[in-house]
This record gives sequence, structure tokens and C-alpha cells, in this order.
Amino acid sequence: MRPARALIDLAALRHNYQLAREISGAKALAVIKADAYGHGAVQCAKALQDKADGFAVACIEEALELREAGISAPILLLEGFFEASELALIQQHDFWCVLHANWQLEAVLKTPLKQPLNLWLKLDSGMHRVGLCPTDYHHAWQQLIQSGKAAKLTKMSHFARADEPDCARSREQFETFAQATEGLSGEVSLHNSPATLAWPSFKSDWVRPGIMLYGATPFAQAQSQAARLQPVMTLESKIISVRELPIGEPVGYGGRFVSIKLTRVGVVALGYADGYPRHAPNGTPVAIDGKPSRLIGRVSMDMLTVDLTDLPQAGLGSRVELWGKQVPASEVAQYAQTIPYQLFCNLKRAVRVYATN
Repeated sequence: MRPARALIDLAALRHNYQLAREISGAKALAVIKADAYGHGAVQCAKALQDKADGFAVACIEEALELREAGISAPILLLEGFFEASELALIQQHDFWCVLHANWQLEAVLKTPLKQPLNLWLKLDSGMHRVGLCPTDYHHAWQQLIQSGKAAKLTKMSHFARADEPDCARSREQFETFAQATEGLSGEVSLHNSPATLAWPSFKSDWVRPGIMLYGATPFAQAQSQAARLQPVMTLESKIISVRELPIGEPVGYGGRFVSIKLTRVGVVALGYADGYPRHAPNGTPVAIDGKPSRLIGRVSMDMLTVDLTDLPQAGLGSRVELWGKQVPASEVAQYAQTIPYQLFCNLKRAVRVYATN
């Protein structure tokens, strides 16, 4: 059997969720959209169901998968509904629902409901992606209250640059939110992962940890709270071929790496079809049998090549960690000029193996 595997440490997942609660002092919706960022939504939800205050997903398809798997905890639809007809399923399965656009608000007001919904009214406080304009927010809130369609109404927004702790934009967004929602009672949800870790002074009754659940830092620089996270995914495979190359020999497609000394090359059974970034450059860190090494040569669909020159004990069958507890996914992402979110979400074909302790 092909040795490419993604080891998922569910104890680390639980630790990271508890850390989000501890830092924030708030209730936490575990964000498990996009198949829990490639970690497996159902398995992650089951691992957290006795701890989590609720879950958050992008769309109703993801929420239905969790309900079908027996997850009874609250589930928030972060993008709300895409068609008014989905309101029937939202009522049937008791989903919580974000309203981020006037057309969604109008659909709720016009649709006969068997029971009122738990609604989260989203404000565009400055990210300018989705959310109601500050000038429209009060009126929308009052419409929902007067309609009787909201069993509970939560004030919500999203930070655009919370992963930049020295940037004033998050404070500006918080002030915009405070002004736009002044006088409105109800709970508040503002914090994504970077805001949870770096902006605890902003009041929020609910936080929405995403990338931090999976043990990766959202920051480009070291951050004290992020240093407490535990990696959840370890992507690994094995060396399936070894060869020695004299000086001046190229490795892989395009000959991107050329040996400048006698070089021992290991071929690893893992490539971009498994989700490893094709554009990762020479020198991207890996660990071989627990010892540091590097990527050499261009990543292929099914294989990549690593440097064994200074690891004489390594050879056929040696374990290679592409990212995980020894090689941080954030470090690999920096080399590949991407983010750990994308590394995790791109995972495919590699078999996921779950451990609970």
C-alpha cells in the first residue's frame, strides 16, 4: 500500500479548542468548514462534540453531513443560505444562520416559518466582502425583532487584518462595529483565529477558531499565544528509491536542482496530487527519520526528491515528514509562498489516520 499518510492527532485538536476558550474567556464555535480544513469534518466534530459550544461551516451541505453523522450540537452556516428554499432545511435541522445581505434578510422576512430561527446578523465593518452596511444595520436588526422571525439574534463581523498585530485596521473595524451596533442588545461574535490569539481586549461573547484549531499559526512572525498550539496533522510518506549523483547532475523535471557535490537523493512517494505544493522551492524543510533535511528538485504529481547526503543512515523505507510536529506547516507555507490554510485544504489521496491520544 502506498505509504503517503496524514496522521490526525485528535487530542491536539481538543487542546487547541480548549486554548481558544481559555484565551478568549468566551464560547467557541469550532470552524470545521472545507472538511475541517482537510482534517475530516465528521471525525473532528465527533472528537469535539463533548467540548464544543457549537460548530461553524460554510454551507448547508456541510451542515447536513454533520447532522447525518449524528452531530446534534448547534451548527452555524457562515454564508447563510444561497436560496430561500433552504430555509425549510434550516428549520428542520435547527441550524443557526448568518444573514449577510439584504436579499437574505428580505427572504427571511417574507418566508412563513414554523418557528423562529437563531440568526447572526453580519456587519461589514471594513473587510468589504460580505455583511450589511453600517447605515443599514440598525434598521435590519429592528425588522428582525419586530417580525418575530428571530428566536435569538447575534451581532457579528469579521476582521480583515487581525493576523497583523501591529496594524491599526482591526481597531478601526472594532470601533466601526461598536458604533453601528450601539444600543442593540444581544451577544457579539467578532473573533476569528488571529483575533482570538492577538486581540483579546475586543469584547466577544463567541469566538470562531479556525486555523488555530488545527495547530497552525495565522501569523507571519512568532506570537506568544500561537506558540501554545499543537499541530494536528502530520503529513508523511517513505523513501522508495535512493541514488547517488556526481557533481553537475540535474534532478527532476526541468533540472531545477543541479548537484554541486556528490549528492545522495531520496525519492519520496508523495507529490502535488496529494496536496503538497508543486511550487515548493529547493530547500523547503522536511524531516527524515526525525532529522532535518530539505527538498531538492521540482515536485512531481506522485513523487518528490529529498537530500540524503548528510544522512547516511537514511535509505529505503525511511519515514519522511513533509509537515507536522517537527516541520511546521506554516514554515513550509512560507517557503511555498502560500498559507497553511491552503496546504491543509489541498490535502487529497493521502490516507487520513486518526489518533485520539
